[in-house]
Formats: sequence, structure tokens, C-alpha cells
Amino acid sequence: MQLSPVDIVDDISNEDFRKNYYLPMRPLVIRNLAKSWPAYEKWNWDYFKQLVGDQQVALYNNVKSDAYTPINTADDYKTFGEYIDMIKQGPAGWRIFLFNIFDHAPELIHDFTWPEHLMKGFVKKYPMLFTGGQSSITHMHFDIDLSHILHTQFAGRKRVLLFPKEEEYKLYRKPFEVLSLADFSNYYDPEKSKLDYRQFPALQKAKGYDLILNHGETLFMPAGYWHHMEYLDSGFAMSLRALQPSLSGKLNGVWNLFGMRSIDTVMKKTIPHPWYNWKKKRIFENAEKA
Repeated sequence: MQLSPVDIVDDISNEDFRKNYYLPMRPLVIRNLAKSWPAYEKWNWDYFKQLVGDQQVALYNNVKSDAYTPINTADDYKTFGEYIDMIKQGPAGWRIFLFNIFDHAPELIHDFTWPEHLMKGFVKKYPMLFTGGQSSITHMHFDIDLSHILHTQFAGRKRVLLFPKEEEYKLYRKPFEVLSLADFSNYYDPEKSKLDYRQFPALQKAKGYDLILNHGETLFMPAGYWHHMEYLDSGFAMSLRALQPSLSGKLNGVWNLFGMRSIDTVMKKTIPHPWYNWKKKRIFENAEKA
């Protein structure tokens, strides 16, 4: 892989952000965006446990889904308090994603400010919390609704691998899915990495970005960006999503949610093996062309 660092700024003006990152679809880390929010000092494990510790949450392990796994199927369930106790004890490869904590503790919505000075179109009903124990992994994918993301890390550190949409065939994208066939686990550690360049040679030509996101930092991830995340420490982050301003961007997101995903689900249930074989053939054909 051909990886570059992501630009990092303390603060940024609306004009600079739009000209150099939002419009050209380039990622950016903003150090101080969240530091004026009450959440920066207020949000921690004990506070969340006090507010929503009794809520049952779906947990996901580090096993990469195969061709026949239904989308977003949980691997276990615990109360949020039990989960927090587990991951505070040390490495624990379990994560929670798309947990709308604000449904259960609406007062949290007052602990941050929507950064509308940077971009418009935020989906304010769905700020989402992402939580992971040390060593947990979010495998390479892109967000199905094709929203722009501001992803703020509130505890711990997270290693992030990013690729723009145009690199997707070099990443061995599965047709009708948002996932890569390749396993990027521990990509930064030659001794532990699961990347197989012999099986996936196009990965060597994929151009992307590598970064570590620290407490209080916000990552701007443009719509359609592929991302793989590994929790270096137990931690949590919040994503604020903003719809693309163009009609085509919105329509592509709707197609992914209700068209592409529905077709894939039906085919997996009706003809799983032929469907998988067709996909695998297309994956390597597309990678060879790329």
C-alpha cells in the first residue's frame, strides 16, 4: 500500500475547509474542534455507565464476516455497564457500533455543538456512538449511506487506515456490498499483519492514508471513503453525519441502503454459493483491471 499522512490542523476556517478538504474530498484531522464542547471533559466511562448502564447493547467481535454472514448480525449481548466493566480490565476485542445513546440519554445532545460553520446537511436525529475495547477492529468498509463524517475520539487512541472511493477495486470490494474481501488486521505491524499481497496483489498499488486519532481530535472523512479502524486503547468516539449536498450523492446513498443491500440479502438467502462464486470472480477481475 502507498500511504500518506493526513493533514492535521488545530483550527480551520470555513473557507479553508471547503476549498482544501470538503470540495476536493480530502480527509483532515482537526485537533481543537471538540475541545470547547462540554463533552470533551464530561464524557467518560463512569458518566455513561451512570446514565445508560442498564441498557442492553449488541456486541461485535473481531471475526471478519464471510460471504454468507447476514449484515450487522450481533455476536453477543450485554448491558452497557457490563460491557464497560469488561473493556476497562484490559484488551478485549469487542466493539459496539451505531449505538444511539441519545435515545436513552437525550440530555447528552446539549454536550456538543453541531459544526455547521464547516458544512450543512447534518442528520441530527442520528449522532452515533462507537465503542471498542483495546485490540478491537472495525474491518475495511465504506459507510453505506455515503454521508460525510466528522468522527471525534473521546477516549483512548484509534489507528485509522483510509482510502478514497476511486481505490475500491484495488481494495477488492465485494460487489453489492460495502466490504473488502481482504483482511487488513494489524496492517501496520509486519509481524502480526494479515494482509496477503500474494492473494491480493492490487493492494500494493492502493493509495491511501494512515493516522492515529487521539483524545479530543476530530477526523473529517469525506463521503464514500473506505476505512479500517483498530482500537489501540479501549475508547469511544462519536460520528456526526452530513448528507452530500448534491442530488446524485443523496440518490446513491438511497440506492445503497434500499436497492443494493436488498438485492444482496435476497441473493445470499436464495442462492448463496453461486452468488458468492460470481462475486469472487468479479472481485479479482475488477482488481486486475484496476
